[in-house]
Amino acid sequence: MREGALPHSRPKRRLWLLGTIVPGLVGLSWLLVHLTGDAVFWWCGAVITFVVIPVLDHLVGPDDDNPADSVLAQIEDDRFYRWATYMYLPCQYLSLMFACWLWAGGGWLTMSLWDKLGLMFTVGIIGGCAINVSHQLGHTRARSEMRLAKMALAQTCYGHFFVEHNRGHHLRVATPEDPASSRLGESLYAFIPRSVFGSAMSAWRLEGNRLAQAGRGPWTVRNHVLTSWLMTVALFAVLVLWFGAAVLPWLFGQAVVGVCLLETVNFMEHYGLRRQKLPSGRYERVRPAHSWNSDTLVSNIFLFHLQRHSDHHADPLRPYQALRHRAEAPQLPAGYASMTLVALIPPLWRRVMDHRVLEHYGGDPRLAALSPRATATV
Repeated sequence: MREGALPHSRPKRRLWLLGTIVPGLVGLSWLLVHLTGDAVFWWCGAVITFVVIPVLDHLVGPDDDNPADSVLAQIEDDRFYRWATYMYLPCQYLSLMFACWLWAGGGWLTMSLWDKLGLMFTVGIIGGCAINVSHQLGHTRARSEMRLAKMALAQTCYGHFFVEHNRGHHLRVATPEDPASSRLGESLYAFIPRSVFGSAMSAWRLEGNRLAQAGRGPWTVRNHVLTSWLMTVALFAVLVLWFGAAVLPWLFGQAVVGVCLLETVNFMEHYGLRRQKLPSGRYERVRPAHSWNSDTLVSNIFLFHLQRHSDHHADPLRPYQALRHRAEAPQLPAGYASMTLVALIPPLWRRVMDHRVLEHYGGDPRLAALSPRATATV
């Protein structure tokens, strides 16, 4: 970008609106099935996410453009970028209601169990991306955006993420105390339950401690974890009353898909990376070296620059549009969509990633994030 260019002249500015296409996958699936009569299109969410986007990432390639310092403040204050995330929420909930109508037998299309499963994965992908939208909205001091962040999480029963990510993960990232930082040699299937339950318990403790300092117990509407979970209960109750109990298994199923997508991203973002302890007993400051990055343009557009994760940890309040490419950060060999497929096959993941972790630490495994058992034998 040329020096002094205005924010609205940035070539990617309007591309951020493409993120709101994701909730439209339910409508797209329905339309394609209706037009073609082929039920395979109920799976279009999975195909677009794990086939089309990796191909586009490869064809379009990376984008390491950084905004000039002279216009950074203008870009950060441009409300257009916030509205690009606001728009996701109404689209998200309209797609969820449409899916419930279809699961309940609405319309003239007869859906088999396999068809409903494909729709469940599509809705789960929408919910997983909504967690990322919540992630963008949650890093703010504006109370209205904090409320929107909680709303985005209700679909996936993951309201505690709002607390744990901001007050737990960012403080403890790349340390043994962080359940959302994966270890060298750890498989995705071992990491997900450790991160899910560890993050939930951590969020509850963080809120309990905060309320205790104010002289209150945890069972109060001031508990952000409790109220976020109650939002999910209320949402699911309304949908069951409206569309019938038949939608409940699919609601839980899509929540599991969304959570697994989020935790797979967590698994990739800090795999094998470790902050070292200082003589004082504290951990070193978070640096770009503690997050894996990827600059693939297509995935970054749909994920609101989530792949520029190092700069996000360096400045959590920096809005997504202003996040910078950090050359000193370790780079993933492909975008998140492609690497998710690799992570599903643990031997392949280790073959691709373990040597990169060791190279990052100059061949010394003692500097990497090892499991407690491995640490004791090194």
